[in-house]
Amino acid sequence: MCGICGELRLDGGEPSLGAIQKMAARLARRGPDHQGAYSDGPVALGHRRLSVIDLSEHANQPMVDQELGLTVVFNGTIYNYPALRDELQTRGYHFFSHGDTEVILKAWDAWGEGCVERLHGMFAFAIWDQRRKSLFLARDRLGIKPLYYNEQAGRIRFASNTQALLAAGGVNTDIDSVALHHQFTLHGVVPAPRTILQGIRKLAPGHWLRLDADGGRRQQRYWDYPATRPERPLSEGEWLEAIHERLREAVRKRSQVADVPVGVLLSGGLDSSLLVALLAEAGVSDLHTFSVGFEDQPEEKGSEFEYSDLVVERYQPQHHKYLAPNAQVLERLPEAVEQMAEPMFGQDAVAFYLLGEQVSKEIKVVQSGQGADEVFGGYFWYPLMDQDPNGSDLERFARHYFDRDHEEFRHLVQQRHRGADHTGRLIGRLLAEAEADEFIDRVLHLDVTTLIVDDPVKRVDNMTMAWGLEARVPFLDHELVELAARCPPELKLREGGKYPLKALARGLLPDAVIDRPKGYFPMPALKYVRGGFLKFMRDLLDSTACRQRGIYDRSYIDLLLSAPEMHLTRIQGSKLWHLALLELWLQRNAD
Repeated sequence: MCGICGELRLDGGEPSLGAIQKMAARLARRGPDHQGAYSDGPVALGHRRLSVIDLSEHANQPMVDQELGLTVVFNGTIYNYPALRDELQTRGYHFFSHGDTEVILKAWDAWGEGCVERLHGMFAFAIWDQRRKSLFLARDRLGIKPLYYNEQAGRIRFASNTQALLAAGGVNTDIDSVALHHQFTLHGVVPAPRTILQGIRKLAPGHWLRLDADGGRRQQRYWDYPATRPERPLSEGEWLEAIHERLREAVRKRSQVADVPVGVLLSGGLDSSLLVALLAEAGVSDLHTFSVGFEDQPEEKGSEFEYSDLVVERYQPQHHKYLAPNAQVLERLPEAVEQMAEPMFGQDAVAFYLLGEQVSKEIKVVQSGQGADEVFGGYFWYPLMDQDPNGSDLERFARHYFDRDHEEFRHLVQQRHRGADHTGRLIGRLLAEAEADEFIDRVLHLDVTTLIVDDPVKRVDNMTMAWGLEARVPFLDHELVELAARCPPELKLREGGKYPLKALARGLLPDAVIDRPKGYFPMPALKYVRGGFLKFMRDLLDSTACRQRGIYDRSYIDLLLSAPEMHLTRIQGSKLWHLALLELWLQRNAD
């Protein structure tokens, strides 16, 4: 895990080494162990390293292979790199390091753009080919690792977060009205290539982008998957066995491919608890687990300790439990928001930030349960959609998921941001494009390929990497995703969702953990807004900066402030928090 950045000049000029230094400085928290830079003609690259595999200086970056004329900066982990290394050695390649970074270099030389299809893991990387004078950028299939870019006349810059690009200067920070519509409809998700800022874009998951110094450009999607039933129908037992085996392998790889210990973020939910059980089943000893909780509100408990404690009692890991009082949450909110590459509405973003701080004092790598709900249909809105047969795919989806319908969005924003129903058009197109048999197949495909990327996945990456902590997500192993997509929806949605995981967990976890109501990493103070949190949000929305920015219609703000606890979205998020969060992010990052 690391932070990467770079600049390519397309006009024959020299890249700005000062800009590289500024970007690398804003990536320091992602990679506290080493800083490096490289330049060659029209290109300059920067890197901040978190040492996880091959801890020696031979694996420092930017990594240069003079013999091949290639240089790489890489963020992520390639879980099948030992097998790829063996294959490349049989083809005559020689290695000077022992990690996964050099394997990417040799793989590019051997297979060109097709190398990404051979990489199993999470990654964002850039390879400079000195001979061809071309820069190759790639992002992993599920978008676990971020890759942002900014284009101006004569040059393009890229980085692991938006803050680095903003630090380098020259970025148009005007609000993208289309992205704004997505932001307030899709629970903070702005699908690639857009971001909330007009001057910053992001490479879509499962895509690569090739840029030539003479201005040539080519972009391609290299991965997708069918959500259709296999030609030979499988029995329920065969599905469960296949999923169990694939998940076991995904967890095993993410435990073994590291030269440092690997722990687990244990929320107390089924997914993270199952990771603990599977690691114990695989014989992992000296396992560290970490849980965080918050103050209760009358409407909702603020921790899931009663369930995580049951898992700890059964498997006896070295457990670390933290309770964050509301006063601390409120004090640290601005700091956490400043680490968001994009504004994220999920109330548990701050939870992950505070947890990441504590975990990083003990360990460098953790496994986390993100993705299980999207892959196996675990959220409450999936059965609601499935049982609602009326209307088009888009109408069925929107009725149970959209935070605001288009008409409400028009009341939220001022005139200059009122336009077409951009989100409806996009989601309707994505649902129609999926190669899928049934409606829920199409919904889950949309979630996994698009929505999850810019909600829980981005949240975990940003909030853990803010502390130099690598989070691995085995439920988003692409081979597991491909297998689960072909599993019949009725099997996944049985017993309220995630039936294959619940069946797998029987005997491995206490029944109370398996049969408990679905949890959402609660932080009640950001859902039921009152007291100090209400004052904080009111002050943000009444600030001179917010008024001058001119995004929100004041009558909509007044409506929310008149009854802040009453205005929740369809998936139970605070609408007031949404407005305050975006304004806070803009003040901390873009002003």
